[in-house]
Amino acid sequence: MAQPKGLLPSLVERLRRWLGHPGLSVPPEIPDPLWNKTLAGLPCLHDLGQGERQGLRQLSARFLADKEFHGAQGLVISDAIALSIAAQACLPLLHLGADGLDWYDDFVGIVVHPDEVLAPREAVDAAGVLHRWQEPLIGEAMAGGPVMLAWSRVKGGRQATTQGHNLVIHEFAHKFDLRGKPASAAADGCPPLPADFMGLGRMAAQQRWQQAWSTAYQRFGEQLALSERFGEPAPWLDAYAAEAPAEFFACSCEAYWVARARYAREFPELAPLLDAFFRRPPR
Repeated sequence: MAQPKGLLPSLVERLRRWLGHPGLSVPPEIPDPLWNKTLAGLPCLHDLGQGERQGLRQLSARFLADKEFHGAQGLVISDAIALSIAAQACLPLLHLGADGLDWYDDFVGIVVHPDEVLAPREAVDAAGVLHRWQEPLIGEAMAGGPVMLAWSRVKGGRQATTQGHNLVIHEFAHKFDLRGKPASAAADGCPPLPADFMGLGRMAAQQRWQQAWSTAYQRFGEQLALSERFGEPAPWLDAYAAEAPAEFFACSCEAYWVARARYAREFPELAPLLDAFFRRPPR
């Protein structure tokens, strides 16, 4: 296991001791210099209030204690890399309470590559012909397995935030989507909803969610087609969202967390659903 060098091994040891002692309610804190540098480097965190920043700090510490980072292709996992990923992964958990990290309890490993990787793929078409190809990947979340990230794409700037892009949140949104599904099932854009979601019963909540997301996904695909074929204005959300309902959900989550006001203007029917799902209080 390739662990972060320097500070984090000793921090992980202290965090693990804390996790083994339920009577200790407050985890050891991430040191100020490292935490402040992480906050400064992630524009998606700049609008958090002081209480939210402290909550995210504690969540990130627990996340680092629970997960194992592995650098691939010679990448050394530094303290800064590990904490940057942890803070972004934990942002959607910020208002979910003490059990928020349970959404990520189906895996331990996080594999970080320096850049995109080529993954072998194969499929059999309707005629029975086997096709093999290599797909470039910048991130991947596997059911019951690790999360893969390309560090070159994790390092987001202000422009990426303005455009609603965040690779870490995108891949961890797939973990929300996959939760509770059989190991053989694929993400479908329908994560398990909390009890009494928006004051609705279980079946009514699922119907509202599915209808709203299905309608928005279809409309987004139509807007994208008009843009690509007839030169109409391109939709703001990443075009990759049109690939599948699961990608529409993941792209929505990343856009929602890094640019909620713009997302709410583009998808006024979906933003309240994500507010309720992530229990995000109004500002």
